[in-house]
Amino acid sequence: MKNKAKSIRPFIGSKNFEISRSFYRDLGFQETVLAPNLSVFKTNEIAFYLQDAYVKDWIDNTMIFVEVEDAKRYYDELQELNLFAKYENVKLIPVRELDWGSECFLHDPSGILWHFGTFK
Repeated sequence: MKNKAKSIRPFIGSKNFEISRSFYRDLGFQETVLAPNLSVFKTNEIAFYLQDAYVKDWIDNTMIFVEVEDAKRYYDELQELNLFAKYENVKLIPVRELDWGSECFLHDPSGILWHFGTFK
């Protein structure tokens, strides 16, 4: 393609829109409300759309991979946020080392699985 893509912004759903909005703000994303049922969340060059829409099979199968500079340091920073104590169903899974690099996992309040990884 001659016209190069500049970014990708997935649309994700939420079981409880207000709780998810609060969670992502606490995670460090800046929210811009686009409509009563849609917001865009941004940090640095990363962005995604959060919808007030819940389809269990969709949410249960949504995974997002975010490349970070240092997965171990990112995990430590996630732990410091203590989101799993503030939000029901949020789980933080420690870093694991793999052939390609390392990653940790964070389940959001709806069940979406975020991968934060560093490539070798």
